[in-house]
Amino acid sequence: MTRECHVRFCERLRGQFPWPTHHFGMKAHIGVDADSGLTHKLVTTAANVGDVTQAHALLHGQEQEAYADAGYQGVEKRPENANCTVTWHVAMKRSRRKALPDSRWGKLREKIEKTKASIRSKVEHPFHVVKNLFGHRKVRYRGLEKNTAQLFTLFGLANLVLAKSRLLAPDAQGAS
Repeated sequence: MTRECHVRFCERLRGQFPWPTHHFGMKAHIGVDADSGLTHKLVTTAANVGDVTQAHALLHGQEQEAYADAGYQGVEKRPENANCTVTWHVAMKRSRRKALPDSRWGKLREKIEKTKASIRSKVEHPFHVVKNLFGHRKVRYRGLEKNTAQLFTLFGLANLVLAKSRLLAPDAQGAS
């Protein structure tokens, strides 16, 4: 690989195949507006880059609260987020959540985690549109730049799909 080696070449051993399968891996990190559900930021990285390192790049500056999954543990301690006035609501790790006691306090913590997950689920809707409606499940190109350009297009179109009901609301009277 001499050309643009940012998309990592990964080898995965699969149980059903007698030989390893090779993949080019990358991650798409998106920032989604909690009210509208539309994507406002997109950052792509190689597959071996941690999620927490990209948290600062997903903020547009007007947020007061940010919700993230367990991959963003410790985001408020990172130096690039030191000047942020954002209140971070990061999901509890699965092992800690399963170990919650069956007491009043444990049930309250479980309710808080479910509330965070329901708010955080808005991030999954654009991924659903890109993966299931547009069929983009695998990386198609070898370089990170080409894949990033394709993802910008796909998430822009996903915004149109998600905003379709709002965009067509004034014209909902039908043809006459």
